[in-house]
Amino acid sequence: MKVLSILHSESSRGWGGQEVRTLKEMIALRALGHHIELVCPSDAVLGTRARAEGFAVHHARIRSGFDVRSMFQIRSILVRGRFDILNTHSGHDSLVAGMAGRLAGTPLIVRTRHLALPITSLATYNRFPHRVVAVSRYVRDYLISAGVHEGRVETIYDGIVKPEPLAHTTLRDELGLGPDAVIAGIVAILRGKKGHDELIAAVRPLMNERPHLHVVIVGDGAEFGRLQAMIAGLGLAHRIHMLGFRKDVNNILRSCDLFVLPTHQEALGQAFIEAMAVGLPVIGTRVDGVPELIDDGVNGLLVPAKDVEALRDAIARLVDDATLRQRFGAAGLVKTDGQFTVENMANETVDFYRRGLEAQRLSPARWRGAAT
Repeated sequence: MKVLSILHSESSRGWGGQEVRTLKEMIALRALGHHIELVCPSDAVLGTRARAEGFAVHHARIRSGFDVRSMFQIRSILVRGRFDILNTHSGHDSLVAGMAGRLAGTPLIVRTRHLALPITSLATYNRFPHRVVAVSRYVRDYLISAGVHEGRVETIYDGIVKPEPLAHTTLRDELGLGPDAVIAGIVAILRGKKGHDELIAAVRPLMNERPHLHVVIVGDGAEFGRLQAMIAGLGLAHRIHMLGFRKDVNNILRSCDLFVLPTHQEALGQAFIEAMAVGLPVIGTRVDGVPELIDDGVNGLLVPAKDVEALRDAIARLVDDATLRQRFGAAGLVKTDGQFTVENMANETVDFYRRGLEAQRLSPARWRGAAT
């Protein structure tokens, strides 16, 4: 079949779940033989990491949704590269690159929606792109309820590369913990909506009742200093371990006994998938796309967001029941192996692109984005 030539655009300069998924998708589609390039601001972390992976990276400032200079830059890139597909990811680049794609006559323009947040511009879904990818059913349903044409939105779940088994994990040695310690782990950027405050409040009394319980917090962000000071003030720095940014997440997760992320908002939750893929039982909140990953009472437990008491009860239940942890962990492995692999994500994305290209060939979209 025809090799596809795809240009991704991203105006975000940071690094989080959205950018992680985009880079994984780029790598996976390249492995299938397709040609992938990226356009982004010169200081975008995604651009730096994509270049390190060997991708051609173009730079455009994309400072706002009305950056005409960047629009003409991207139009030139699209025309010179004769790309089949433009895939945009954030609000500003979906406007700027989306307009560039229309002016360049790019056959298929796709917008991926990664977030469970209110949308600010229907134009970035209905006017410029021909098709929209939602990362969960929740996001798809929300977009449709907000006025995005139903026929153009499709869910493609995130996928992960199966983590390598490890002969030996090092976290317990690093922290001086023996095999009897029960470790609850959280891997997430340190910001308010990830629920670190609720987690600390939930485990504080459990620490007195269960001397073998430890918590490891992996990630960095604006909240690092405040959380570290809070934990020290509670006298729990020897039980709640803040590890900062770590590259050995597989090692960390395989050293834990359970995973907990009491997030307030989550389009899907890559961290849950990664934890389930190493056989960990998971505790999450009943928000947005999280219930699409966690089947309550099957592979983990769901609690209401911001409910410290319910979170405490869920943590205590798993800490106290090794058999339940094992059963939930095994069910999580089955679910991730069946639904959330990077191979599935890549194959579904290519199929989505090909169907979109064929639909455009048979019935080209009007400028104002008629659903096709």
